Amino acid sequence: MTMSRLDETPVEKRQVKEIALEAVLLIPNVVKLLARIIRDPRVSVRRKSFAVAALIYVISPIDLIPDFVGGFGQLDDLVIAAVALNHLIAGAGREVIEQHWDGSADALDLVLAATEWGTEIIPSPLRRLLPS
Repeated sequence: MTMSRLDETPVEKRQVKEIALEAVLLIPNVVKLLARIIRDPRVSVRRKSFAVAALIYVISPIDLIPDFVGGFGQLDDLVIAAVALNHLIAGAGREVIEQHWDGSADALDLVLAATEWGTEIIPSPLRRLLPS
C-alpha cells in the first residue's frame, strides 16, 4: 500500500490492467460529452472548429511524428487530442460540462486532469501559439 499525499490515508496499489480498463470504460462517456458540447449553442464556433480540426488531424494518415516511430508515433495524436479537448472543455465551462457528463464526478475529474496534462507538456513557446 502507498500513502495518499492529500490526506495520508493508505491507498491500495492498483494493477495496470485495472487502470487501463477504467480508462477504456470512460471512452463512451467522453464521446457523448464531446457530441453534446459540439451541439451546445453556449460553446463558441471557434472552439468547436479547433476541436474538429484536431480530430481531422488525429484520424489523418499525415502526422508530425510518423506512427511507426516506436512509442512516439501516437504521442503527437494523443497530445493534440488532449489539447483540443482541453480547449473545448475550457470554452464550455464547468457548469456546461457537468450538465452533459453521464459518468461519476471522479471520472470527470480524471478526464479534465488528462486534458490539462496534454496542454502542460507542450513547451511554453508552442503553447503561446494555441488559441485562447
